[in-house]
Amino acid sequence: MLPFYVVTDCEFDGPTPGANSMLSFGSVAVSATGSILGEFEAVLEPLDGAVRDASTMAFWHRHPEAWAASTENPEACPNVIGRFVDWIRSFEGEPIFTAHPLAVDAPWFDYYLRRFTSRPLLEGPWISDRLFRHAPLCLMSFISGKTGRPQWECDVDRYPLEWLGSVEHTHRAIDDARGYANLLRFFIATG
Repeated sequence: MLPFYVVTDCEFDGPTPGANSMLSFGSVAVSATGSILGEFEAVLEPLDGAVRDASTMAFWHRHPEAWAASTENPEACPNVIGRFVDWIRSFEGEPIFTAHPLAVDAPWFDYYLRRFTSRPLLEGPWISDRLFRHAPLCLMSFISGKTGRPQWECDVDRYPLEWLGSVEHTHRAIDDARGYANLLRFFIATG
């Protein structure tokens, strides 16, 4: 079975999974050859007992449209995570969680998967029914390796817009996931 990438962007109301809440996320499934296989988008209810971080909320106050998209019509977290797992399993192939940068989004997914499915983001190869079959991919590091740019210069604001498929980075999770999916597709196509 060929791998496919689950390019994911999440939005949250603070820096710490569990103490703060993931507000929303968007994922785009991309085949190993660069085809778009599907999309997933969800808004989640805040976690019980979680608080909003003042610095993060100052960011959201500067982006009211993105805040609205990240908080309107939230769904219960167990339902969202369950649907997400079902969505990934609906594709043939071996999924690879992918984010830009991985260090920001992966801890949120690890926390939410552990909490609502009792399974982590990455499990060892001895687990036969693991969700993600391979180690996660840091798209920022991938771009650094492909282009020779220092990693600190691999930022959405420094990429040519055509690399992102001309998708504006809006801080709405699905928009940003689409841009990052196009970034991956661009480099798959260019080898």
